[in-house]
Amino acid sequence: MSGTDSWTAPHTTAPVHATVTVPGSKSQTNRALLLAGLAAAQGLGPPGSPRGGTSRISGALRSRDTDLMIGALRTLGLSVDGAKSELTVSGRIAPEPGARVDCGLAGTVLRFVPPLAALAHSAVDFDGDEQARVRPIAPLLDALRALGVRIDGTGLPFRVQGTGSVAGGTVAIDASASSQFVSGLLLCAASFTDGLTVQHTGPALPSAPHIAMTVVMLRQAGVEVDDSVPNRWQVRAGAVAARHWEVEPDLTNAVAFLAAAVVSGGTVRITGWPATSVQPADNILDVFAKLNAVVNQTDSFLEVQGSAGYDGFDVDLRAVGELTPSVAALAALASPGSVSRLSGIAHLRGHETDRLAALSTEINRLGGNCAETPDGLVITATPLRPGIWRAYADHRMAMAGAIIGLRVAGVQVDDIGATTKTLPEFPQLWARMLADLGPGDDAGRGGGPRRSRAIEEEPSL
Repeated sequence: MSGTDSWTAPHTTAPVHATVTVPGSKSQTNRALLLAGLAAAQGLGPPGSPRGGTSRISGALRSRDTDLMIGALRTLGLSVDGAKSELTVSGRIAPEPGARVDCGLAGTVLRFVPPLAALAHSAVDFDGDEQARVRPIAPLLDALRALGVRIDGTGLPFRVQGTGSVAGGTVAIDASASSQFVSGLLLCAASFTDGLTVQHTGPALPSAPHIAMTVVMLRQAGVEVDDSVPNRWQVRAGAVAARHWEVEPDLTNAVAFLAAAVVSGGTVRITGWPATSVQPADNILDVFAKLNAVVNQTDSFLEVQGSAGYDGFDVDLRAVGELTPSVAALAALASPGSVSRLSGIAHLRGHETDRLAALSTEINRLGGNCAETPDGLVITATPLRPGIWRAYADHRMAMAGAIIGLRVAGVQVDDIGATTKTLPEFPQLWARMLADLGPGDDAGRGGGPRRSRAIEEEPSL
C-alpha cells in the first residue's frame, strides 16, 4: 500500500442519517476460500455435482486480504475463478517449483496457508510486507514442526517443505498472541492422516469468537469437531465437502458506520445484518448498549440511533479486539471529562501495527488524553483539534481517523488507502453516507435514513 493517499476526513455538525450496505466478511471469505481449496484437493463434491470438489462462494469480499488469499491458493496450484463477489474453487494442490506465497499484511494468509502448504509435495516460500515480518507466527511454525512438518525459519520469510501429507495427532500451542494460530491448524486438520487435537496452553485466548466461526464453518463442510472441553479442539480425519458458501456482510467493518450515528446523534441502518451470525454480532451489540444508543434489529437490517451525547464507558474487548480503534474513537468523542477504559487487548500490540501505541499517539496528537495500560487504554474525553491522523498502514486505524474527523473539522488521515485491506470502498461509502447532509439538517427529519451502497468495482487480482 502506498502510504500517500492523504484524505481529509469529511466533517459535519448535523446528525447522520443513512442506510449503508457493506461488502462481505473478510474472515468468513478467507475461511471459505481455504475450506474450498481443501475440498477441491480431495476431489469430493455434493451429490449430483457435475464437477466433484468444486465449491462456489457467493458474497465474497474483494479486498487486498482476500485477493492475497486467492493468490496464495493459486500459488499452491488451485484454481479460483470468477469476478467480483462470485467465485468458484477447484483443482489440486500442486505448486510449481519456486512457489512463493505473498502474505502481504494479511494475518489469515500468514497463519492459515502454511498448514495447507504442508500438504503439498514440494517447498513453498512465504514472505510479506515489512510490517508482517514482526507479526507473531513462531508458535504456529513450532506447532507444525511438532507435527513433523519441516519448516525453515522462525518468522517471515520462511519455507514450508511439504511431503504430501501431515500425520496429525496432538499438539500444544500458546495462542494468546493470536487466535488465528488455532484456526489455522483446525482448518486443515481433517486432511491430516490422524486428524488433530489442539490444546491451548497459555493465558486467556483473544478473539475466541473467531475460533467459534472456524468450528461452525468446519461443521458446515461436514467435518467432525469436538470443542466440548475448554481450550481444546479435536478434529476427526475425514472429508471436507465442497459446498455453496454464502458470505455475510462484514459486521466489523459496519461498526465504523454505526459509530457515525452515535457520535452525531443520528441514525444509521446496515442492510443485510444477519438474524443469526457466524460473526461476533452479540459482542458488537454489547458495545453499542454502553453508548446510550437505541438498537433496532430485524431479519434484514440493524439500525443504531444515537442520542444527544454519551458518557465514558468500560468495555472488555478481548473477544473482539478488532473493534478497538473504532471504540477508542468513540471514547475520545464522549462527553468532555468522562473516562473510558478499554481492556483485554494487550494482544493488539502484535497486530498490523502496535494498535495501543498507535491509538495513544494519534489521540494525544489531536489534543486528547489517552494512556496505555498493561492490557488496554484509558481515554479521558477532551476537546480535540485539527491535525494529521496517521494510519500506520492499518485499515482499522484509518477508519478510526474517519470517525474522529466526522466531529472534528480538519482531521487528515495520512493513508486512507490502508482501508483496501478489508474495505476498498470505504472512502466512497463514507462520503456517500454524508453526501446529502448540510448544516441545516435536523436529526428528526429527512424521511428516514439515506442510502449509501458499496461501489461494485472489480479489483485487480
